[in-house]
Amino acid sequence: MQSSLVPERPLIISPTLAATIGLEEAVLLHVLTELMAHRPIREKDRLRWVELSQQDLCDALPFWAFIDIKRVQKSLLDLGLILLDPSTSDAQTNYFAVNQPREQEPDSRASDRHSTGPRVNPQAAAEMAAPAQGASFIPANWQPSQDWIKQCKQQNIPEEFVQQLVSGFVMYWRDRKQARFSWGNAFYKHVLREWRSEQTRRGLSELDTEMSAQWWPSDDALSILENAGISSTFIEDAIPEFVLYWRERGASNGAWNTRFIEHIRRQWGKYSASIQHDTQPRRIAEDWQPAPECFDILNMAEIDEEFARQKVSEFVLYWRDTNQVHASWNTRYLQFIKYQWARRLEESRNMSVIHAEDKSFTGKGKQDLGASFQRFTDRSWAD
Repeated sequence: MQSSLVPERPLIISPTLAATIGLEEAVLLHVLTELMAHRPIREKDRLRWVELSQQDLCDALPFWAFIDIKRVQKSLLDLGLILLDPSTSDAQTNYFAVNQPREQEPDSRASDRHSTGPRVNPQAAAEMAAPAQGASFIPANWQPSQDWIKQCKQQNIPEEFVQQLVSGFVMYWRDRKQARFSWGNAFYKHVLREWRSEQTRRGLSELDTEMSAQWWPSDDALSILENAGISSTFIEDAIPEFVLYWRERGASNGAWNTRFIEHIRRQWGKYSASIQHDTQPRRIAEDWQPAPECFDILNMAEIDEEFARQKVSEFVLYWRDTNQVHASWNTRYLQFIKYQWARRLEESRNMSVIHAEDKSFTGKGKQDLGASFQRFTDRSWAD
């Protein structure tokens, strides 16, 4: 009579297998072989594959959450006891196979010959996870089997990367003259370590880039700033000073777009909170002076305040000569100073150019300052 405490068919776990690969891994391996015994099998590469969905696994293992099933499944994959077919799997369904080629399976008993699924020998599975008896030196022509290459592919490691490591691996262990039980397993672990190191090196190399003179923010960065309500003119005017600032310091970074977004947001926030916008367009006053907040913003951009103050009279005279009206002279002044400062930093790289410009400016001291101002300007800040 069946006990009411055991209403279902019990799971029978091999103690040897559980002691070798772990209790949870032994449970999942046993359940997979049971499912394969009662489901359609597709043979490929001398292995039997069965299609199982997430729901199939959850129904067969009701005592585990799906996240636990995935954890134990990954452990079996890392041990090389089961395989997944990436070419036929998707987010909801996977093709599973016990990593035991058909011709290597032990003979079934006569009473089990009617079974359609594989019978996994616990001792054979334990030998796949644990070293076999007897170690050997690595042959000079050693190559990893396709099973181990598949294991690497399941970790998203390109086969080309795997093959590049074979010769160095063989040479290293032949020089050391050490014997191992499983060279395939040792090579698999070596590939995993090298791949993680390669990923780390790639990440560091991407970060280790200097600011280029031709750098320009990406379309995504500009879109983020414009969607935040920041003026495109304000953004464009800040690019030269941003580039020159970081080129002067010789800093290396890979996230220049992120740093640029943070820089613009800080300056725009300060500008929006501090500058009082004029509502009525008017001519610039003869005694006009920039608001104190203008110099705070320029200080944030590390622009010399004395330089900015020296340019006030030139700025006022130019706009009085042009007789134009604008709603905010503070905004125009900020744009003018930023551009002049960027130009000055660029010219500071060549002392002879600075000397020539100073002489040219001194020789034309009696000329109209508006004409001199136009010579220094080739952009839209004065449009």
